[in-house]
Amino acid sequence: MEGFNKIDLEAAPSRPADPIIINNRPKARRSLPKKSLIVLAVLAAVLLVFGLILIVPVQKAISDAKATFAQIKITVDALKKQNIAQASIELDKTKEKLTQTQKSLDAMGYLGFIPIVGIYYSDAQHLVKAGFYSLDAARVLIDSIEPYADVLGLKGQGSFVGGTASQRIQTAVTTMGKITPHIDDIAAHMVEAQKEIDAVDPNHYPPIFGGQKIKKGLSDVRQLVDQGVTFVSDARPLIKLLPSLLGDPKEKKYLVLFQNDKELRPTGGFITAYAVFRIDKGVIHVDRSDDIYALDNGIFGKSKAPAPILKYLPQVPLLNLRDSNLSPDFVTSMDMFNSLYKKASGYTDVDGIIALDTNVLVSTIKILDDEVYAGGVKFTSKTDPRCDCPQVIYELESLVSTPKSVDLKVTTLAAVQAQRKDMIGVLLYAIMDKALKSSPKLYWGALFQDMLTQVQQKHVMFYIYNKDAQIGVESLNAGGRIRPFEGDYLHINQANFGGAKSNLFVQETVTQNYEIGGDGVITKKITINYKNPHAPSDCNLERGNLCINAVLRDWIRVYVPQGSKLIDSKGSEVKMTSYDELGKTVFEGFLTVRPKGAAIFSMSYTLPFKVKDGNLPLYIQKQPGTGGNEYTTEVRGTKVDNFPLLTDKETKIHL
Repeated sequence: MEGFNKIDLEAAPSRPADPIIINNRPKARRSLPKKSLIVLAVLAAVLLVFGLILIVPVQKAISDAKATFAQIKITVDALKKQNIAQASIELDKTKEKLTQTQKSLDAMGYLGFIPIVGIYYSDAQHLVKAGFYSLDAARVLIDSIEPYADVLGLKGQGSFVGGTASQRIQTAVTTMGKITPHIDDIAAHMVEAQKEIDAVDPNHYPPIFGGQKIKKGLSDVRQLVDQGVTFVSDARPLIKLLPSLLGDPKEKKYLVLFQNDKELRPTGGFITAYAVFRIDKGVIHVDRSDDIYALDNGIFGKSKAPAPILKYLPQVPLLNLRDSNLSPDFVTSMDMFNSLYKKASGYTDVDGIIALDTNVLVSTIKILDDEVYAGGVKFTSKTDPRCDCPQVIYELESLVSTPKSVDLKVTTLAAVQAQRKDMIGVLLYAIMDKALKSSPKLYWGALFQDMLTQVQQKHVMFYIYNKDAQIGVESLNAGGRIRPFEGDYLHINQANFGGAKSNLFVQETVTQNYEIGGDGVITKKITINYKNPHAPSDCNLERGNLCINAVLRDWIRVYVPQGSKLIDSKGSEVKMTSYDELGKTVFEGFLTVRPKGAAIFSMSYTLPFKVKDGNLPLYIQKQPGTGGNEYTTEVRGTKVDNFPLLTDKETKIHL
C-alpha cells in the first residue's frame, strides 16, 4: 500500500519494548518484593486457618441447631396428636440433638473472648441452656401424665387399663395426689429457663442481615416463656387441689347452669336449666336437675329488678335467678345469682358453679358418633332445615318452648314456660352416660381435647369457692373475668331482651379504626354491622308455634380503657350513656334488629393516652356465648388485620 512500509512479522527481531518516558526519564517495571509475598502468603494461611477454626465450626453448629428444631417439631406434632408414648420417645431424641448442639457451641468457646462476637456466642449458650430446662419441664409433665393415658383417652400405655370406666377413673383420682407435687418441679425448671431467656437482649440484633427477624423471634420466645412461668405459678394451687376438687377423699357438689347462647345474655346466655352434680372420686352423679323457672318459683320476697330489666323487660318487675347474670364478669354475676339462690326452697349447698352453653352440647354430640338418645328423643349435630341450625338446638327449643297442649284461654308467657320439661338435665345425663360407659380410647381423648377448646372459647366457665382453686381457674382464663390490661382494651357485651332466640340467626361484624392526631391523641371508631337474613317465626302462642326468630332487642355495652371519652355515636335507639365499671369505661346503648333486616351501630371516642413509640398493645375480650364474629382492624382507614374472634386476643397495633 502506497505510503506505508511493509512489516515482516516473521522476520522482525525480538527485543524488549521501549521504556516509558516520563519527564525524559525511563520508568522501570515494578514487582512485589519477596517480603510482601511472604506477608500475603501468611495472610492467606491465617484466613484458611480462620475458616477452619471458625467458619466450619459455625456451620456445624448451625446445622446441629437446625436438626434440633426439626426434632422439636416432631415432638410437638406427637403431642398435638395426643400420642404421649411417642412424644416421650421424641422428647429423648430432642434432648440428644440439643446435646449435640451444645457440644458444637462448646467447641467454639474461644469466640466468647472476641469483642462483639462474644455477645452473640453468649446468647447462643443461654438459649441452649433454656432449651435444656424446658425439656426437663416437658419430661416431668409427660412422665406425670403418662400413667393416665388410658383414662384421658390418649395414646400411650396407662396404668389403669383394667376394670370398668368408673373404676379406672376412681383409681386415677385416688392416685393423683402422688403426681400433683411434680408441678413444683415443672415450675422450678420453667423459672430457670426464664432466667436464661431473660439474659438474652433482643436489642443486640440490628434490623439488617436478618437481625429484625431474630429480634422478633427472641421477643416472642421471651413473652411465651414469661407467660408459661406465670401460668404454671398461678395454676399450681389448682393442680395440687385437683384430687380434692374431683371428690377425693371427700365428695364435692357443683351447680351446673345451662346458658342458652341463642338468647344471648352478658355471661353467655339466658339461664335455662340447672343441675346438681356430685363427684365422688372422679365419678359424676346427677343428684337433681330442673328448669330454672322451677327454682325461681321457690324464691319469695324478691327484690325490685335492676334498671336494665325494668327498662328493657318492663313486664318483669322483680329480679329473678334467670335474669341475674347482668354483669359481663362471670364471678360478679354468680355472686348476684348466689344471693338469690340461697333463698330458694330448692337450694343445695355446693362447692362451685359451672356454666356451659349450647356449643358444648353440639360439639360433644358430634364426637359421640353424632347420635345421643335422651327422653326418647334422638339428638344430633346435623343441620336441621327448619332452622338452618344443629338439630339438637331445634329439638331443645321445641321441647322446652312450645306448649304441647295449648289452652286458648291461657296464653301468657308464664303459662307456656310452666309446661317446660327437664330435658336439658336429661340430655346432659345421657351424654355423660354414653361417654363414661364407652372405651376410653373411643371417645375420651377427643372429649378431653374438645373440653379444653370449649373452655378456651368461654363456652364453659368455672367459679370454684375454694380461693386457691379459683386463682388457678382464672390463670387458665376459665373464670369469665373482665381482665385488667395496660394499653387499649375492647369488650363488646350484649344482651337479648327480646325473649326469642334471634341470636341464632343474627350475624355480626366489627370494625375498629384508629386515627392519630398531630398532638398524639388517638381517636378510635367502633362500627358493628348486624344482619338477620332469615324470615321471622310465627310467634302466635295460640297456634302453638315455635318462636325462635323475632326482633332482637339488643342491650349493648362497650367496655374500653378507663378514662376514654365518647365523641359521637349512631345507631342507638336510646341516648348513649357512659360510666365506669370493673376498671373500665362503659358506653351503653340499645338497638333492635328485625328478621330479614339489618342495623349499624357506631361510636367514636378518644383513648386516655397518646402515641408513644408507635406500638399500641391491644387486648380484645370475647363475650361468652359468642363465636366467630369477624373483626377488622384499620389504621387511618387502611386494613391491618382481620380475624374471627374465637378467644380473647392480645396483639399490637403499629400506629
